[in-house]
Amino acid sequence: MNEISIQRLRTHVYELAGKIGEHNVFHPAALHAAEAYITQEWRQQGYDVRKQTYTAHGIECANLEITRAGNSPNTDVILVGAHYDSVFGSPGANDNGSGVAALLELSRLFHDVAPETNLRFVAFVNEEPPFFFWPSMGSMVYAKAARQRGDPIRFMISLETVGYYRNQPGSQTYPPLLKHFYPDTGNFIAFVSNLRSRHILRDCVQAFSSATDFPVQSIAAPAIVPGVSLSDQLSFWRHGYKALMITDTAFYRYPYYHTAQDTPDKLDYEPFTEMTNGLFLMLCRLVNAMH
Repeated sequence: MNEISIQRLRTHVYELAGKIGEHNVFHPAALHAAEAYITQEWRQQGYDVRKQTYTAHGIECANLEITRAGNSPNTDVILVGAHYDSVFGSPGANDNGSGVAALLELSRLFHDVAPETNLRFVAFVNEEPPFFFWPSMGSMVYAKAARQRGDPIRFMISLETVGYYRNQPGSQTYPPLLKHFYPDTGNFIAFVSNLRSRHILRDCVQAFSSATDFPVQSIAAPAIVPGVSLSDQLSFWRHGYKALMITDTAFYRYPYYHTAQDTPDKLDYEPFTEMTNGLFLMLCRLVNAMH
């Protein structure tokens, strides 16, 4: 069985957050180095990389996209994305080196597995402030163009801060009210969507749970619930697409969120690897069940 290796995930995170370090428009050389690393990895995997470039804060920025064509004549696309910029002042190991590492490994495995449905993998630029929520956010630029082209995106999955797990009771916090309904141990992966995407959320959780024993929690909630819209899925909701976020819950669990201490040594690579293998098996089920 072709599996995601702990070593490969760790290598990606150390490259992006260790060797390259903080990468955003305030550190443009590093941002371009991260872009080049992702591009090179995808080319080595055998993909053609498509760049969508635009200028933000006077810096040329790029969303990066590859497609694994499906066997079905259906043109529908399942899109998996992760942002590759780090927030100002942080090397971004978990946020979002972990999401990019998972993205790169998922695409690598799918090079050798023929899906029925088209799979698209996208690395988004400029998710972090000052771009978040605004038109120059990378995924906002991408989703707007996709809608204008009429891209048949069945749904989008955002991989956001996915590398930190804890088995201690009390290691997990929540927005107000939710703590009464969810466990206080931060050893799970969370699937999060808006109400309109709840059926997609359910299908993804079912596929994940049938493929792996890795703990999973899910919530479909109005976008105004704190944390629910805090990643690239927001851009796709705004443009009429269904989308969900897969996350370790970021600041509700991770004490180094958006700090200089978000370094590669903080991640828990064994559960991170097990979870990512679960995502691969989930996607295998989804791309073959939905054609």
